[in-house]
Amino acid sequence: MEAASSITPLVAALWVLNVVLDTGGQLAFKAAAGDKNAGDGLARWKHMAARPWLWLGIGSYVIEFLVWIAFLSLVPLSDGVLLGSINIVAIMVAGRFLFGEKLTRLRVAGILLVTLGVAIVGVAG
Repeated sequence: MEAASSITPLVAALWVLNVVLDTGGQLAFKAAAGDKNAGDGLARWKHMAARPWLWLGIGSYVIEFLVWIAFLSLVPLSDGVLLGSINIVAIMVAGRFLFGEKLTRLRVAGILLVTLGVAIVGVAG
């Protein structure tokens, strides 16, 4: 299957939805895990379980799983996995803006290389 013919509006929508759900899930998990009031050990898990962030992350992952399966049913696995790599970029950039995480020069270079690779796969297959 040629990449140009496989990137239909449905495939593009599923891809974007996958990126949004994966990024949202990761951010929700980070918010749940990074709560300074959570304590340690079992108390930490109880605290996280009582907060919406953990459940939002789990819900995002359940929906993302279904979207991912739908996406993979429409594109070759090799293209799908490579296109899915953009999730790493979205998560790193969102982590920078929402949690103040550091983006070193090497991480930015990695982001640019992953983005370039995804663009090549998306355009050329």
